[in-house]
Amino acid sequence: MDALRFDNAFVRDLPGDPEAGPRLRQVEGAAWSPVAPTPVAKPRLLAWTPDLAARLGFSEAAVTSPAFAEVFGGNRLLPGMQPFAANYGGHQFGHWAGQLGDGRAITLGEVVDAGGARWELQLKGAGPTPYSRMADGRAVLRSSIREFLCSEAMHHLGVPTTRALSLVGTGEQVVRDMFYDGHPREEPGAIVCRVAPSFLRFGSFELPFSRGDATLLRRLADFCIARDFPHLSGSGEALYADWFADVCTRTAGLVAHWMRVGFVHGVLNTDNMSILGLTIDYGPYGWIDDYDPDWTPNTTDAQVRRYRFGWQPRIAQWNLLRLAHALSPLFADTAPLQAGLDRYVAAFEAAEQATIAAKLGLSACREDDVARMRELHVWMHGAEVDMTLFFRALAEVDMAAAAPDPAPLDDAFYDPGKREAALPVLREWLARLGARVREDGRDPARRRAAMDAANPKYVLRNYLAQQAIDLAEQGDLSGVHALQEVLRKPYDAQPGREAYVGKRPDWARDRPGCSTLSCSS
Repeated sequence: MDALRFDNAFVRDLPGDPEAGPRLRQVEGAAWSPVAPTPVAKPRLLAWTPDLAARLGFSEAAVTSPAFAEVFGGNRLLPGMQPFAANYGGHQFGHWAGQLGDGRAITLGEVVDAGGARWELQLKGAGPTPYSRMADGRAVLRSSIREFLCSEAMHHLGVPTTRALSLVGTGEQVVRDMFYDGHPREEPGAIVCRVAPSFLRFGSFELPFSRGDATLLRRLADFCIARDFPHLSGSGEALYADWFADVCTRTAGLVAHWMRVGFVHGVLNTDNMSILGLTIDYGPYGWIDDYDPDWTPNTTDAQVRRYRFGWQPRIAQWNLLRLAHALSPLFADTAPLQAGLDRYVAAFEAAEQATIAAKLGLSACREDDVARMRELHVWMHGAEVDMTLFFRALAEVDMAAAAPDPAPLDDAFYDPGKREAALPVLREWLARLGARVREDGRDPARRRAAMDAANPKYVLRNYLAQQAIDLAEQGDLSGVHALQEVLRKPYDAQPGREAYVGKRPDWARDRPGCSTLSCSS
């Protein structure tokens, strides 16, 4: 491990806080604050990601050694590490929240791998920082398992995301009030090592703008472009315009992926939006079970439902507008920023059409196919149909028949009564889709392969994660390890793993952790 090559550009090239340590404070004129992880009692490796470890240069022997748990549990630093917490702000639930920063995340440093790629290693739950806002900077096992599993599940689904190298138990208890209802309890603590080329976010640029610090804003933009967008060339406003348009395009693609697989982020604040278009900050996320565009997994958002599934595209656009406002001092007028926002709309529409074609097994998406998919979504909502199961099974329906048989879709219904009432509409819709498929003329085997590549068979449903958490809190990590294996191949049939395919069971409909969650961690 001591041979890792660190090149800590963030702390080298951007101004830092002159004060070190976790004292709570407003940090002006600085992008980061030096702060070390707080040691824990008994760090123990609970799970790790072999392919990512190998990419970073860790051997299996290194990862499974006691020294690895010491480092990634926050008890020891390797040569070249320069730990810090980043300073940023953000809009939370639509309102400006001021300085936020890494309240329980501490970056250890930036590793350059053998291929020249840069990876920031960040510990989540490693203790207090200047941005902890009266909290303890720790994370509990349940939320750490959810982040560890989901980061890797999203990666294998093909969704842009931060990744998770390791999950380390701390051997300490953390007190949390899970639903903010006055019933705190002790829970086992844990630390996840998150990995990404960059953890810069929209809020990184919003904070200096809000303070009128144009110098820091420009330095951040120049740094971000040079380090994280090296494919861009040019200078001045033209370069900034290309950069913002690139951010908008990446964000559009990201949200389109979320909608494709049925993922709901749950907390789309601007401080949780990656400048690289990655899924970042896994809190009260969830996967759609029965299709419902108004569903949110976040109990904090239960009334307004700002971050509901169906609103994610418009919220991302709203967040980009906030970013454009923050970047406005870099431009003489707003036209380049508006062009970037227009790029988001066009890119999302194109990605949505590509998704529709892929999920329905068509070679291309026409305007009537967009209407066809929207009609299906309305029907799925009313019929209480499981999104993942329905689209995966749709490939099994024989579209060569004049009246396609809906039997392969039977398992996707949650309510038998609603199924019977909804079948006539489904049969009529399938007949029209069948005619469209025959007109399209695609080879049936290729069509099915394309559909299976777009419609996952396995997703990290909340109840599956909760079952693994329940076992882990009793000291049994087998559920975590089993889910790791299943979710590495989400589009493949995996004989013997049928238990991970079924729709949400009735007992999980309203159980905490299986239906909705809070931001508590």
